[in-house]
Amino acid sequence: MIPRYSRPDMAAIWSPETKFRIWFEIEAHAATAMGELGVIPKEAAATIWAKGKDAKFDVERIDAIEAEVKHDVIAFLTHVSEIVGPEARYMHSGMTSSDVLDTCLNVQLVRAADILIKDIDTLLAALKRRAFEHKLTPTVGRSHGIHAEPTTFGLKMAQAYAEFARCRERMVAARKEVATCAISGAVGTFAQVDPRVEAYVAKQMGLEVEPVSTQVIPRDRHAMFFATLGVVASSMERLAVEVRHLQRTEVLEAEEFFSEKQKGSSAMPHKRNPVLSENITGLARMVRGYVTPALENVALWHERDISHSSVERMIGPDATVTLDFALARLSGLIDKLLVYPANMQKNLDRLGGLIHSQRILIALTKAGVTREDAYRLVQRNAMKVWRGESNDFLSLLKADPEVKKALNDKELEANFDLDHHFRQVDTIFKRVFGES
Repeated sequence: MIPRYSRPDMAAIWSPETKFRIWFEIEAHAATAMGELGVIPKEAAATIWAKGKDAKFDVERIDAIEAEVKHDVIAFLTHVSEIVGPEARYMHSGMTSSDVLDTCLNVQLVRAADILIKDIDTLLAALKRRAFEHKLTPTVGRSHGIHAEPTTFGLKMAQAYAEFARCRERMVAARKEVATCAISGAVGTFAQVDPRVEAYVAKQMGLEVEPVSTQVIPRDRHAMFFATLGVVASSMERLAVEVRHLQRTEVLEAEEFFSEKQKGSSAMPHKRNPVLSENITGLARMVRGYVTPALENVALWHERDISHSSVERMIGPDATVTLDFALARLSGLIDKLLVYPANMQKNLDRLGGLIHSQRILIALTKAGVTREDAYRLVQRNAMKVWRGESNDFLSLLKADPEVKKALNDKELEANFDLDHHFRQVDTIFKRVFGES
């Protein structure tokens, strides 16, 4: 985790203090269940809770023990015994390290998912507000980066809203996917620990029991989780790239907010660069980079190995912290985005009406011209505007003898109505936002 790209609440989930607290809760809940089942004395379970509940686990002390024993869970249990006393010997009975590590990781991922879902909700609120604000703000639609037909800036925002609504659904599903608990002992057979212990711990930790854990929770769950983060990151980059293109000097239809004392360049005082959206693009690349290792973690040897462990110690914190930061940045970017309707109209008019070429094509075919001939007539006039020989597509059409045979001036003019392109905006908005 890099502090520059970290927010406190998400970073705290992955702190050693949080991890050890979760480890203790797993162990203590397991002890409680074992006490109820008569596996260990109830009094021992009560003492474990009483002495460990408010204890502050010494990270440096645990690290020092681990340096000797070369095992993180044993180091933790040794430190807890220093706090709890003799009753600590009843902890971890019948359990294996993966019971603690895997269940803890899933608790952390669930907590991270809750933050990410809230992040997406904040972004959705910003997108919805801007969509309705610019519902009928005309702008040119582009395909291949080239002017195509008119759309509205509100529709651009509505598209992003719909995409991130899907991202939210995926995050909810990913949260459910990793919300499982394993307290099944060595190779997952429950030979030394009762399945009721697992059920109790799962309930207390807000998880479901893992049907078959084989000592480790199957990593297809985690692969799906991190793949979901990668998809969210890709959707973020799509929106960030849109802003970057719209802010180009030659376009300048929208622009990141630029504060009064902000500086755009160390050399050129006039610069106002899309630094936020470029930063989001870079962070999205990093999040996607964590997906492949998560996929490769699925193929473990037999009932378990630890080839996944080092990977997850890195990608768990880094992927969630980075995505959290980037989502917050994107929400702020959209919320404060500067939109320039006058420049949008200027760009709409730039090609002298060529954006209406399809309407003329359709009108000619309706008037009895074959589609091949209609396309030829429209294109030969459009290319004159494209080459700069004229900037008035409508006048060229009116002067074309073959076109005039099929459509009179009034009929041609009727097909240059900008509002025609926005007749179904309400329909699209209802699909995206409902009847609100």
